[in-house]
Amino acid sequence: MTVFEQTDSFDRKSDYPISELDLLVKSNEPVNHEYRQLILAAPADLLDRCRAGQFFHLLCPQTADHRPFLRRPMSIYGFYPQSGELHFLFKVTGTGTRALATLQPGDRLSVAGPLGKPFEIEDSWQHLVLVARGVGLATLAPLALEAHRLDRKLTAICSARHRDYLLSIDYFKDLGADVIAITDAEGTSDVDHLERLLEDLVQQGKADVFYTCGSNRILTLLKKIGKRHSIPGQIALEQQMACGLGMCHCCVRPFEQNGQIVNLRVCREGPVFDLQAALAW
Repeated sequence: MTVFEQTDSFDRKSDYPISELDLLVKSNEPVNHEYRQLILAAPADLLDRCRAGQFFHLLCPQTADHRPFLRRPMSIYGFYPQSGELHFLFKVTGTGTRALATLQPGDRLSVAGPLGKPFEIEDSWQHLVLVARGVGLATLAPLALEAHRLDRKLTAICSARHRDYLLSIDYFKDLGADVIAITDAEGTSDVDHLERLLEDLVQQGKADVFYTCGSNRILTLLKKIGKRHSIPGQIALEQQMACGLGMCHCCVRPFEQNGQIVNLRVCREGPVFDLQAALAW
């Protein structure tokens, strides 16, 4: 196992040292028609360094049909030092994830991480609202576990095309969260309905902070409600990237800070950002 400290372009050391190592595949099973859960055996010292919102860079296997070149960034779905397991939840969409889907128990997978800036939970945030769609819910799962351990109240609004593709519902319920499922098929996932749900939570005093991942539509709505009621929030952004270390700058996107537009690296300054700073695109 190689352990090294991440630095940015100004040679400032990261607070989160990362490792590169080969991990044993314990299982790689479908959870529905589109998503799979990958479970790797991992050493406790690696798992102890993981934080909710961070990601790993996975070196996808080369097969006769799939030959991905670059590593693929993947959010941590779960990390469990006591059982020695690292979990990922992914949607099979392109060359990299199709190659990952071929992994069998006993295979080994090269991973680099944990990478990036994690979520934060301030002491004054007692009622957490998690809003995400599809695989974005995977990124919020370890945040929900951390909040549960801190004895915080949770509301999880889970969105999908239809109920067959809702993810992590039972997981959130097992953590004591109030779960609200909304779907395209039932006509409950539109922005107006979601806004009414969120406004109801605000009026009930059940929204001290918003957390989300990925969706531009949800980002725009949460920013609007956050500004309206002075509610803070954080977002984990999804972005294509090559190195994952902040050196190649291919994951740069614009943010608004102090009234100015700045360009930041999602892999290095993120992937978790202040909700109001993030810009939909």
